[in-house]
This record gives sequence, structure tokens and C-alpha cells, in this order.
Amino acid sequence: MLKKYFILLLVIIIPFISYSQEGFPVNGVNDVRENHYAFINANILIDYKTKLENGILVIKNGVITSVGKDVSIPEGIRVFDLQGNYIYPSFIDLYTDYGIMENKSINISSNWMSSYNNPQMLSNKSGPFAWNESIRPEYNSVDYLKIDNKTSNQLRKEGFGLVVSHNMDGIMRGTGSLVSLSDDVEQKIVIKDRVSNHFSFMKGSTRQRYPSSLMGAVALLKQSFFDANWYSTNTGKINETNLSLSAINENNNLPKIIEVRDKLKVLLAQKIEKEIGIKFIIKGQGDEYQRLKEIKEGNSSLIIPINYPKPYNVDDPFKNKDILLSQLKHWELAPSNPSFLENNNIDFSITTNGLRDLSEFRNNLIKSHERGASKAILLKALTYNPSKFINMESKLGTLNESFIANFFITDGDIFSEETKILSNWVQGKWHRVNDSNIIDFSGDYLLSFNSKSKNLNDVTLKVYGDKDKPRAKIISVKLTDSIESSNKIFIDDENISLTFNLKKKSGENSSEEYKLSGFFSNGRFIGKGTLNNLEWFEWTGIKKSPNNIKIVEDLKVSKSNKEDLGDVIYPFVEYGSKSLKSQERILIKGAKIWTLEGEGIIEKGDVLIDNGKIIDVRDEISAYGNDTKVVDGSGMHLTPGIIDEHSHIALSGVNEGSQSNTAEVRMKDVVNSEDVNIYRQLAGGVTASQLLHGSANAIGGQSAIVKFRWGSSPEEMIINEADDYIKFALGENVKRSRATSSTRFPDTRMGVEQVFVDAFNKAKIYESKWKNYNSLSKKEKINAVIPRKDIELDALTDVLNGQMHITCHSYVQSEINMLMKVAEKFDFKINTFTHILEGYKLADIMANHGAGGASFADWWAFKNEVKEAIPYNAALMSQAGVVTAINSDNREMARRLNQEAGKTIKYGNLSEIEAMKLVTINPAKLLNLDHRMGSIKVGKDADLVLWNGHPLSIYSKPLKTIVDGKVYYDLEEDKKLRIEINKERARIISKMKKSDIRSGSRRKPVKTAQFELTCEDEYDYQSTSEN
Repeated sequence: MLKKYFILLLVIIIPFISYSQEGFPVNGVNDVRENHYAFINANILIDYKTKLENGILVIKNGVITSVGKDVSIPEGIRVFDLQGNYIYPSFIDLYTDYGIMENKSINISSNWMSSYNNPQMLSNKSGPFAWNESIRPEYNSVDYLKIDNKTSNQLRKEGFGLVVSHNMDGIMRGTGSLVSLSDDVEQKIVIKDRVSNHFSFMKGSTRQRYPSSLMGAVALLKQSFFDANWYSTNTGKINETNLSLSAINENNNLPKIIEVRDKLKVLLAQKIEKEIGIKFIIKGQGDEYQRLKEIKEGNSSLIIPINYPKPYNVDDPFKNKDILLSQLKHWELAPSNPSFLENNNIDFSITTNGLRDLSEFRNNLIKSHERGASKAILLKALTYNPSKFINMESKLGTLNESFIANFFITDGDIFSEETKILSNWVQGKWHRVNDSNIIDFSGDYLLSFNSKSKNLNDVTLKVYGDKDKPRAKIISVKLTDSIESSNKIFIDDENISLTFNLKKKSGENSSEEYKLSGFFSNGRFIGKGTLNNLEWFEWTGIKKSPNNIKIVEDLKVSKSNKEDLGDVIYPFVEYGSKSLKSQERILIKGAKIWTLEGEGIIEKGDVLIDNGKIIDVRDEISAYGNDTKVVDGSGMHLTPGIIDEHSHIALSGVNEGSQSNTAEVRMKDVVNSEDVNIYRQLAGGVTASQLLHGSANAIGGQSAIVKFRWGSSPEEMIINEADDYIKFALGENVKRSRATSSTRFPDTRMGVEQVFVDAFNKAKIYESKWKNYNSLSKKEKINAVIPRKDIELDALTDVLNGQMHITCHSYVQSEINMLMKVAEKFDFKINTFTHILEGYKLADIMANHGAGGASFADWWAFKNEVKEAIPYNAALMSQAGVVTAINSDNREMARRLNQEAGKTIKYGNLSEIEAMKLVTINPAKLLNLDHRMGSIKVGKDADLVLWNGHPLSIYSKPLKTIVDGKVYYDLEEDKKLRIEINKERARIISKMKKSDIRSGSRRKPVKTAQFELTCEDEYDYQSTSEN
């Protein structure tokens, strides 16, 4: 008999033992039950576009085994009757640092100043890795993953079941891992150890000096990809081990996710994609709606936050002045971002990143729907798209058969404020979210026992007490051989364990112990039990009077009347317009025309422009067509647009000041088309500028030559046909005369010369290597080492070959002379000396060399090395045959460059025409754009300024500023625009005051610092938007 029971016990236990052997010892009794459940009578969102009513979902051991209406439910499994509740695929967040504790305690923002004052030039990381600590592609987040129960619980409450986790530190950040939010050991929650590859434009926690700017970060990112390609193609040919480059190549096929700080950096990431031949998934900041057209053209997949800005406290009208129009409009329009993206067919997923409080997620999701984003697109952005972006759509994101059983249950439509998430099932394991999901076991249950040796009947189990902490007892036992009972009962979630003793009739000393274990399913308890004689049997507990369960109605999202929203403006700052400027056919009649060509000044003439070009200039134009806009220029002056040869506006940063040679960086990468100074300078008649790198380095970065096309994107502002230029510098800034500490070479003016000589020698060797390689036959190239592409040396090689021109920051005669000699040694010429305040001392040498000069009109004595500057400098250089311009190097001075040019009439006795040329045709010549700009001539670009008086007078103002035939500034329109700006501010402030804030407090208005970037500044804007 005992053998019989032993064999039966083995039959039951052995399968459970084999199922539980997963390499981890259990301190106690292991739960060996299969996770096999069915959910019936549910509204199942199989995917973002398919809803199944009265459906059935069956899962087993973390996998969906079947879903549908006519689904066979296996016997003996737990059945949940959802009675109309909803089942959604669990959400997936692609952008988290869940469970990654490394570097979270480091204040990354403080490292910039630390690296500036105590520069670390080289990497301190041990091992054969990248030379720069912000390049760490070898980092695999899964190696540092630690379960974070607090965060996982918070995320589950919002409907999330899976996240991609990576270390948010550095430019190349390494791989991300796909992690479930189950409270299990790390070995069981990792769905895929390396699922994505992560990047950013931020150097992160490293104290290494380079890069110190956005443009430096871009250059380093590009160079690292080029280095990895070189390392891969030269495998077996070079004696070098670099684990960082190996990691880039090993992970090259993983989806590449890059974090950017605003919509302009989205465009920058798209630009880099094209240059290095990769594709990014771009994690933005929620302001993408401000540049939709350009982002759509880039055809990128996006990850967007829904961390919508809180309203400001607008009770104080004086403090309200500190709030920018862009901040007010972003508060109003940010929740419409998903809707804008949907309407433009831009694929996106949604992340919790950026939320100060995860509990705000649902409210913001509902707000997104209220603002026009469809439920389907929002669900797609949280389920299918995340899985597709990381190539996991065959396992995740929908509730299809064989998919991972990740879903959550709600008592209504997830887009209703009244709806509660009841439970979240992660890898098939139940996680209770809301108290309303706790099963109410209270009631009386008739127990039945399928025992061969005992005939038990009329045993009643009474469950009572609070539903979240139920208690239970046996209230009646009628047995022929028993006289009393005692019991121990434990209920946890849906599980129950029950022990009771039945004593024999009087005269007998023995008793029988019943141990029952089971769970609640479909309104009843079921399970197995044992007698103390080791007999196993099945038992059930059927409720005598079932509770009435309330069926939660399918709540619809109630919508109020359509909210009145303002327009998106271009650019998204003061003086932006809801529509971009268009070219017009314009006739300016009867103006005094400063042609700056052979005709000189036409006292009263007409100019006709069309398609962005000047098509006719004469005393009178009588035939011009009915579609022509006629502007009366009587009594006014018409000049070419002013060109500023030296400017630092419209940039997110000016200096990559970490090294003496940073020829690899480009100002084109950091053009900020949102800078209000563009509009202000249009109001001063400026139509084009060279945006220069600063003067922190002997060899700085490459210039961006732009037209002030207000409202256009950065790339649309750049004059693509312009030659390439690069900034060099001499003097105090380069040798850091005023630095508190400096370990950077050079420290002397002699050392500056050696920086140039060394750089060009390297460039010549580099060019020679490529020439030798390219001269090889195909067969010879097979075994040859391909030279390493170096974007720094590429730029300097272009300088040697005359394909890139130098604009050099300069003051002192000796250094100016030195650089010309260096250039002549390497057989090229210096294009322009800018500032050049001692140019009058060697103007003849400059003219013979072929160098031009761009100077201040009357700045001197603002530092030691300019103590010998004189205001006659520009006139003296010009009279010596040097092509001379007056520039600004200052956002305010640029608005009055016409006045600066006029000073040369006083200091040097230049004619008014020659004076006007200093800010028009001469800078055009220095930029090699005089064939297109700088004078009024048929065939040239229609860049014109109509003045209300003499253009060199301090009393004159531009009435209209025209760029490419488009009127970007109009004095009368400007007056109207100011009124409109005030009305828009008042409208939004009034709306903000009445707004209902669902959570948190209102923000305090804080004045936004408006930094002026100059030659010497090493401040770098990482963002042009604010949440």
C-alpha cells in the first residue's frame, strides 16, 4: 500500500521537479505550477487597429497560446471572466536607463567647467579602447543591469511591460538591452541582451576636454564611424587592437538610436546619416511639430516624449515679461505634437523619458488624444512601433499566438480618465496594479473532495474580512467519524492553502490531517490535497451564492468643444510667421539706386526682380506685367544687401576650444535658424553673413556662409554654392594669455607658428599616402593598407589645394607677417585677415600676397594687443589695394554696419561709394560671391535694401529688406507684427491662467539668458527649446 502511494507521489512530483530545474537553487518550497490561464469575455485589443469583442485569450508559461472568439479552453486551467474589461498589449518604452546605476550620481553638467579649468587631454581609461572617453561602444548595458523594483512597479502602473535600457552617458553609449518589467531575477527578465545601439551629441560624464561643443561632438561621432570602417577593412593588415572600434563593427547591424535636444538637432542627425551612410532612430524632445516639413523629408523614425510643459504662474504681469513667446506657444502646442506627426505620416514611438513624475504619463497620453491624435496611432506608438524599431515585431507589440504574454487589463477604454489599469501581466505573470483588481473571495464555499478512502461532504469554507486581506474558517463539518475540527487557512492573491484536522469518535486517539492547496478560477477554488496517509486527491470549492460583479461600461473619451489653438510659426520665436515667405515679381520705381557697378549711382531709376534675380535696372521700366508688385521708391535709396564678413549669431556654439587644431569641426552643423538676431539684422539691412568659428584655437573650424532667410531651416539658410572657408587665429586668445591655467600647447606666439607648420606637414604626408594608395592597381590594393580617413586632415588638405580658404583672426603685425610666410612656404595664400587692426602697417605686403582685410571701423584699446589700432586702418588698407571690408563680430554692431562703413568717410576721406562697398561688394569679393551678390546688376541675386534716407546716415532705416526676391523685413509689417505678438501673448497668458493643471504645481517665470557669442566664448547651447 505504501509503495502504491510512493509511486503515485513520484508521478505527480517528477514533472514539476524537471520543470523547475533552471539553474537556481530555491531556499524553500519551489512553486512548480504551470502559469496557464484563460481570460474570457474580454474586449481584446489584439493590436493597435484590431479589437476583438467578447474574446478569449489563453496563455501558458509566458506565451500566448491562442486568442479569438471560438477558442478551446484546456481543462483544469485558471479562467478569469473579465466580463467586458479590456486587454491591451503592454506598452514598450525604447528609451530608458532602467536598472543602470552607473554614473547616475555624477553631475554631468558640472564636468564642462571642471574640464575647462583642469583640462584632461587624454583618456584615463585603461585598456585598448578609444582615445576619447565619450566613445564607449563596447559598453553593454546588460552587464550592469540590476532589477529596480520601485521603477518597474511605477512603469507597470502606467501600462508598460518592456523597456529598452541603456547607459545615458557619452556620445557612443554602447548597446541597450530589452528587459521585461517582471520582478524576477535578472537572468529571466532579459529578453534580448543586445537589442539596440545608442548615441548622442553629448559627451557625458567624462572630464576629458574634447569635445567641448556640439560641433566637436558631431565631428568625433563621424570620425569614430570612419575609424571603425578603416579598422574593419584593414583587418589582418595592421598591428593594432582597438576594442571600441571592434564593438562599433560588431554592433553595426543593431538599430541605432540617437538622442537629440531639440528639433534642429533632429535635422542635424538626419544630415549626418546621409554623410556616413547609416540610419538613426531619433529620440527627440517633443518639439518636432515646429519643423515638420524638413523632418518628414528626412524619413526618420522618431521616439518622442510626452512630458508636456506645465503652465506658468502668470499672476504677476511684470514677471510675465520674462516668458518668451516660444515658451508660451510650446506650452499650448506641445500636446499636439503626436497629432502633427500622425497627420504628416511620420512614424514614431512614445517614451516616458523626460517625465519628472511617471504618474503623469496617462494624463498626457489622454491629452494627446484629446488634441487630435487617434487612439490607433497612440497605441501603435506604444506597442507595434517600438517592437518594429528594434526588429522584435515577430514576438512583441501585439497579442498574437506565440507572442510573449505581455498585456494589461483595464476596466474601460485606456483613453478615458475614469479608466483604471487593473493588472499588468508581464511574461505571463500577474502583477496587481489597482485595488479594484483584487478578487473578492468573500462568501461561503461548498467543498468537495474526490477521495477514494473518505466520503467527505457538507464541508463549508467561509471567507470573510477585507478583500485585500481576506480571512477564512471551516464553519460546519458533518462526518460520521468526526466530532470536531480545527483549521489553518492562508489566502494570498488567487492562491489558497488550507489545513484542518478531523478527530475520531470518542475512544479513538488518532486524527486525520487534511492539507489542501489550490487557486481561484472562474468563481471557484480548485486544487489538490493530501491526507496524512499520503493519499492525493482533487478538491473544489464552489461558491454557494456568487457575488454580483459589476460590469464596467466601455467608457468613451469625452470631448469638449474643439480647443482654440494658435498657429505654428516659422521660426518658432518672436517675429516668426505662420507661412514662409514666397518670391514675388517686384518693381521698385523712382529710387536712388546705388549699383556699386560701373554706373555708380542712378539718381532716379527702376529695378525689376523676378524668381529671386535682378532682371532689369534702368532709368525707367514701363513694361513689367500685371502680376508685378510695384513699390514706390521715390525719395528713397536702394542698395545691395549688406554682407557681414565676420559674425557669430545664429550658432549654438562658437568655439571647440579644447585643442589647438580643430579643423574637423563645422559651423554648418550648428547653425541656429531660430536666433531672433537674424530678424533684427534684417531690420538693419544685413542679408548675408559668414558665421565663423571663434578664435580659441590656432586652427579653428569651418565656416557657414548663410543668407538670412528668416523662417527657413539651417540647411536652407546655408549658401550651398559658396566656397569653403576655415577660421585660423593668432595672438592672445590662441596662447591663452588670460587663462587661469592652461596645459594646452602653445603658450607663446612662437608656438602658434609651429602649430601651423606641423599641421600642414601632416596634411602633406596624409595627402601623399592617399595618392600612393589610389595609384595602386586593383590587385595591389588587395594586400595594401587603406589609409585612415581623417576629417581634420581632409580640411587642411583642401587648404593646401586652394579648395578651402582661410579667414584669420589677427591683430599684431609680426604674426600677420608670419602666417603669410607660412602660407607661401606651403604654396597657398591667406584669403582674409579679420580684425587686422595693424593692417595699416603692412598693407603693401598683404596686397602683394593677395590677402584681404576685414576690420572694425573704430574699435581700439580693448585689450593689450590692439593698443596700436587706429580708425584710419580700413581706409589705408583700401587705398593700398587690399580688398577691405568692415565687419561686426557683434550682434548689435551688425545692425548698424551701414553706419560703421560711413565712419571711413571721416577717418580716411573715402568716397561714399567706396565706403558703401566696404559692407557690400567687398565682403562679397572676400567670400568669392561677388558674381552673385554685393551690387545691383542684372543676373545677380535680388538681395536689396530700400532705405528711407542716405544709407550711410545714422538717421536712416531700412523700409524693406529683400533676400532672393522675398521681402523678409518690412517696416510697416513689423509694426503690425509687434501688435500681433502682444495679442498672442495676451491670449495664451489668459488661457494659461484658466488652465486646469491635473498634477503638480505651476512654473515660476524665469528670465531666459540671452548670451551673445563672440570670438572668445566657449559657451555652447545644447538646446533651443524648453519644456
